[in-house]
Parts: sequence; structure tokens; C-alpha cells
Amino acid sequence: DVYKRQTVDFIIDTVCKYYGVKKEKLLGNGRPKRIVIPRQIAMYLAKQLTSRSLPEIGRKFDRDHTTVMHAVRKVEELILEDASLAENVDALRRILEA
Repeated sequence: DVYKRQTVDFIIDTVCKYYGVKKEKLLGNGRPKRIVIPRQIAMYLAKQLTSRSLPEIGRKFDRDHTTVMHAVRKVEELILEDASLAENVDALRRILEA
């Protein structure tokens, strides 16, 4: 399966580059919106594009698996509500699948 070849680290690096966010910030505990949204998108894409479990993804972000579940649900909601966010997630998916 082509998607399952992605690594969580590569997804994190790609999201950081796309949003111009430092990796330490994305993986840190800060909660400003400009960090939280990319962090949640990275978790969402990690769940969608890898075969990693929620606890495995959580460990990469130094978070609990419930945080990853919340991020996935949140991004699914935001994609429906916010066209520009949906476009960003699409663009990231295309970059990651290239």
C-alpha cells in the first residue's frame, strides 16, 4: 500500500516546512493557534497516511493517544467548515504522496 510507506517523522517535517513552523514548537507544549492547527494536521495526516497506531503516533508528538484521536476528529470537522484549511490539507497530502 503506497500510503503506508510514509513515516510520521517525514510528515512532521513536511508540515513544519509547509507552515513555516519550527519542529521543536510543533512537538512542544505551546498552544498558540498557529502551532496547534499544524500540529493537529500533522497528527491527522500521520493517522491517514501511515499504518501507525494512535499510541505510536502520540509518542512521536510526546502526546497521549487520546490527543491524537481528538486531533483527527478536529481536523475532519475543520475540513468541512474551512475551505482554505481543506485546501492546505489537500496540498500537504499531494506533497506527501508525490
